[in-house]
Amino acid sequence: MALPTHGLMAVDWEQRIDYDRLRRERLARVKAHLAKSSMGALLCFDMNNVRYITATHIGTWAQDKMSRFTLLPQKDEPILWDFGSAAKHHQLHCPWLGERSRPGIGMLRGAMSPEMGRAEDVAKKIRIELEKRGLHKEPVGVDIIEPPILFALQKEGISIVDGQQLMSDVRLIKTQDEIALLNTSAMMVDAAYDELYRAMKPGMSENQAVGLVSKVLYDLGSEYVEAVNAISGERCNPHPHVFSDRILRPGDPVYYDVLHSFMGYRTCYYRTFTIGYASHAMTDAYKRCREYLDAAISLVRPGRTTAEIAAVWPKAQEFGFPSEEAAFALQYGHGIGLAIWEKPVISRLVSLEHSCEIKPGMVFALETFWPSTDGWSAARIEEEIVVTETGHEVITRFPAEELLVAGSHYVSVKGPLPTLREHDPEPSHRVKEMIAASAKVEGVGVKS
Repeated sequence: MALPTHGLMAVDWEQRIDYDRLRRERLARVKAHLAKSSMGALLCFDMNNVRYITATHIGTWAQDKMSRFTLLPQKDEPILWDFGSAAKHHQLHCPWLGERSRPGIGMLRGAMSPEMGRAEDVAKKIRIELEKRGLHKEPVGVDIIEPPILFALQKEGISIVDGQQLMSDVRLIKTQDEIALLNTSAMMVDAAYDELYRAMKPGMSENQAVGLVSKVLYDLGSEYVEAVNAISGERCNPHPHVFSDRILRPGDPVYYDVLHSFMGYRTCYYRTFTIGYASHAMTDAYKRCREYLDAAISLVRPGRTTAEIAAVWPKAQEFGFPSEEAAFALQYGHGIGLAIWEKPVISRLVSLEHSCEIKPGMVFALETFWPSTDGWSAARIEEEIVVTETGHEVITRFPAEELLVAGSHYVSVKGPLPTLREHDPEPSHRVKEMIAASAKVEGVGVKS
């Protein structure tokens, strides 16, 4: 059964995303992991972790300032210190926090210098709350932190340990409402790609494409368009990961990665096109790129491992790179949720030696790349996948089974250019060979 696609409003006449349940279940997962740990409390400065624990958000302008922090003590409720008047807003409009929303300002990533005493103020706030609960002698897990605040906490006698891995493990398995939000976020990108496909033609620039996609997403209700990577022509190989003002020309390959957020939940969603017509070299590269992706997707189900998926992908040397580190993220898988990159990471760089089991409730993106024989064009495709109890579901629906030609008004003497055909679900011979070969690779089992 396909995941439902809801409207964007909450209604009384249909069961849709339940935001109260989302808040309860996310906090319950953090509390359960914390209870099993040796930590007395968890202190988070990462905006995504703060949102996960407290269900608060003050805009993406604060995303990189580390200006908000929350403390979750063992067997207690989270306390949030927020930016100025935001704390009062939460008291009035976030009843799940109430008086536990308080004003508190750190160092704004160094904009406030150490002699201003903000680090000591933060450390004192934390120590007081820990002492009230008899937890001041227990280790405190921290996700990310500014060095002066770390030093000030240690000066207060607080032992700091790694809390980032705990939060990464918490967020590995998504709740049903998180999955619904990820599906909704992907739906919005489906629409953006449809508009983009209709608009692309020679003379359009990469930055115009970025603007078009951003407008569609914001009009649909996106809270944050993190990036629209638009890569065309000779910029496709090697992949630069950033758009420019380059103008599209007939025969150009162009691929995009759309990263945005709906209610905090992100997308990472590549698609590749050509403009006007497609060369034989580009068509072949796209087919190869799709085959590697299909081979990986076919392995996604509970009980499989990330090593098995990574093993079907080509070694870096097979597509022009000296090492897996140099080719990192070109044949790649990564969890997706409140952040673009979450657990599990799937890559030949790490997964063959440090594999993990695929479990229901995981949501991750799989992306592949293949350069063409012409030396400058390349294909890039990505799908987002929900792991179900019995297999998987792909939630990125804009067609990508075959290379799409955009802006085409050209007709050859042999007739019109090929159109998209229905995808044959039967794996190709090459895909079957990839899957069979992956089972023979050493070290594809689950490792601790």
